[in-house]
Amino acid sequence: MIAFALIILLGLLIVGVPVAGSLGILGLALGEEYSFMPIDRAIAEIIWQTSVDFLLVAIPLFVLMGEILVRAGIAGKVYNAIAAWLSWLPGGLMHANIGTCALFAANSGSSVATAATIGTVAVPEIKRRGYGPKLFLGSIAAGGTLGILIPPSINLIIFGLLTNTSVPQLYLAGFIPGFALALLFMVVIAVLCLRRPELAADKQKITWAQRIAVLPDLLPPLLLFLAVVGSIYAGFATPTEAASLGVVVSLILGFWQGELTWSRFKDALEGAMKTTAMIMIIILAASFLNFVLGMTGLTRAIFGVIEELGLTPYETLFLLIGIYIVLGFFMETLSMLVITTPIIAPIVGDLGFDLIWFGILLTLLLELALITPPVGVNLYVVQSVRTEGEIGEVIAGAIPFVLVMLVMVGLLVAFPQIALWLPQMFG
Repeated sequence: MIAFALIILLGLLIVGVPVAGSLGILGLALGEEYSFMPIDRAIAEIIWQTSVDFLLVAIPLFVLMGEILVRAGIAGKVYNAIAAWLSWLPGGLMHANIGTCALFAANSGSSVATAATIGTVAVPEIKRRGYGPKLFLGSIAAGGTLGILIPPSINLIIFGLLTNTSVPQLYLAGFIPGFALALLFMVVIAVLCLRRPELAADKQKITWAQRIAVLPDLLPPLLLFLAVVGSIYAGFATPTEAASLGVVVSLILGFWQGELTWSRFKDALEGAMKTTAMIMIIILAASFLNFVLGMTGLTRAIFGVIEELGLTPYETLFLLIGIYIVLGFFMETLSMLVITTPIIAPIVGDLGFDLIWFGILLTLLLELALITPPVGVNLYVVQSVRTEGEIGEVIAGAIPFVLVMLVMVGLLVAFPQIALWLPQMFG
């Protein structure tokens, strides 16, 4: 049964069938082959039960909030402000790439949106200031991955929905690993640029008066972050309500700064609808597949295979980490999340690991998949923004950050409190 499922799924993905279609066809095929009842008659009920979950409303709202920030030009001003404060470090504007990605991630919830937005602002600086393109492009691709780890994160919402874990707790757990990873990225940039100065351009001369003058440009994302995340932990709003509050605040900030016209707002709505439709159809197809997996006994079969290996809990965990790293070479992150979580999360729970902690570990592995070829989405996003050169340069520039992420995975396994300290403190 496992071989049958893998052959069909991989075959469909290889020939180019969209992810949602592949999941739906696999569910129908498994039901037809192994179920004792006509399982396709449950499709409507499964789709209805999944789509009316109140928590899912947060997804289009967070997507719309990110779209508004892009159209309003807020990201460009934030980038210039952070560059004024960080460009003195070895690596110059590459630190601004990471810093702006981290700050934008705390408002957009999407890695692709983060990489695309910061890439649009930062890439022109490569030629203008004479940076080595590889590491500069790699820093944008890697910084963009922070969008699914630093709260508010769409992926953490989906993980919470699939595992029935608390989204506010997951958000708390993502803070320290997310910003620690951003700091490690900056350390690696500084070390590489100290060893190879040709990777960076000459340092910009910024006066303290100039730094202070751009501080107001940092207020919009900070206000938005306080409105969204602050309202959740103040007990004022649920994640879904906080997302709607974020949309309202982003609209006010966009129109207040005078760059969000009605035409751009319309474009933001259209972009949000397209992205939401893509996410939702994958979630609905995955929900039907998960139902089929339970009905046909495939989930129990996978449990049995792992139990027969006779591994210790940590050996099993490292096996799962290895599987996710390999899957990341070939699968898109959202697909990995919705396909594997219902199967793997119960196994991890039975092994005695905290599911909040595992949610952060899994998100970190999904981040890794975003910058590993051949399907690393952020690599292609950055290359598309660049519009010239070879994607091999982006891949080469991302390699040091892949190694940093692997180090972070090891730290998270060795020291679970990195993720669990805040949830235990405020839970």
